Amino acid sequence: MTTRVPGATVRAAMPDQATTSYPKNKIKVVLFESIHESANQLIAGDGLQLETVPGALEGDALIEKVRDIVGLYLNPPDHALVLCVDEKSQCQALERTQPVLPMGLGYVEGITHDYVRHGTTTLFAALDVANGTVLTQCKPKHRHQEFLAFLRHIEANVPEHLDVHLICDNYGTHKHARVKTWLARRPRFHLHFTPTYSSWLNQVERWFALITTQAIRRGSFDSVADLKRKIDEFVKHYNQHPKPFMWTATAESILAKIERLCKVINGTRH
Repeated sequence: MTTRVPGATVRAAMPDQATTSYPKNKIKVVLFESIHESANQLIAGDGLQLETVPGALEGDALIEKVRDIVGLYLNPPDHALVLCVDEKSQCQALERTQPVLPMGLGYVEGITHDYVRHGTTTLFAALDVANGTVLTQCKPKHRHQEFLAFLRHIEANVPEHLDVHLICDNYGTHKHARVKTWLARRPRFHLHFTPTYSSWLNQVERWFALITTQAIRRGSFDSVADLKRKIDEFVKHYNQHPKPFMWTATAESILAKIERLCKVINGTRH
């Protein structure tokens, strides 16, 4: 019997060296032997065997992607639009027994534990890094067909003289063959993928947190159509007074934090 432990595949070292130093901007994926041995000791008594799961981090590609995306934030190209694109799937239309009870003197905000589910929708969003405005569409499913339709929506709303740089995660929908064909016919569109397990690099995730806490989670919806209408209302109001997120972290500071983390996890000092 084999047990997969993804957390055991943390990597960070110089090429051909089992160290976690980072002087030449090269990170190579290696299994931390100390973690591997400790995990094996813990499960050996149960007759289990630890199997290394490859691909926890992407080695040199991690550095390239971090620098690429952070560069778009801190030094965006001229005559171009930088959009952070993603989908928030499974937005539930929950009808609660009572609306949220506001916080008052001596008691906290209250919400009923029971509700009726009326279905879900997927919220597609593209956040303009420069001015904070958002393009959105709600779709019933989360497939490449819906992603292509959203790309067409973006194309229709971006001036033709501007290049379009899209920051996306590695979800298979974004890399579908039909999506690649569509992009190949439109050379002004450029996709930039975040590293694996690094969705925090995509600023639209922060905007999803805003709409979740301020509109979706606290709402009560009697249908999916009602949920979509209130999402549209939130987006319309938000775009009247947009506030772009101010990105301050450099690529080098992010990679330095990864280096420090790897040293702590590995238990060695170089």
